[in-house]
Amino acid sequence: MTGDYPYWETVPTRWKDNDVYGHVNNVVHYSLMDTVINAWMIRTAGFDPLRSPSIALCVESHCQYKAEVSFPDEIRVGLRVGKLGRSSVRWEIGMVRSDGTLIAEGHFVHVFVGRDDRRPREIVDPVRAEMQKLVMS
Repeated sequence: MTGDYPYWETVPTRWKDNDVYGHVNNVVHYSLMDTVINAWMIRTAGFDPLRSPSIALCVESHCQYKAEVSFPDEIRVGLRVGKLGRSSVRWEIGMVRSDGTLIAEGHFVHVFVGRDDRRPREIVDPVRAEMQKLVMS
């Protein structure tokens, strides 16, 4: 599993992540995907979501749940690029419980658009170059 994703980040669950059924609620999985992707873009690719002339909008997301996870587990989140277009990127995510159990797999599609006009914009070269490192062949 770890070889399937070139980037990994470990995220602790929080007390509030558990729902009435005693496991992490499904909305948390989507939040983790969004957080890990955007943290990677900011820290690794140098993307500045507050000042960049273009922004990344989520136009599609999906998550397939495989196993439960509960607080106080840690979740290892793997990230790769499934498809890199001119103005869009399909992120693929794997989530693994601390014991190695696959929790969920999902994807997130971002389209880069102009901050003001919301028209598609090409992904700028420094960001694209870093994304290319996450493309699995």
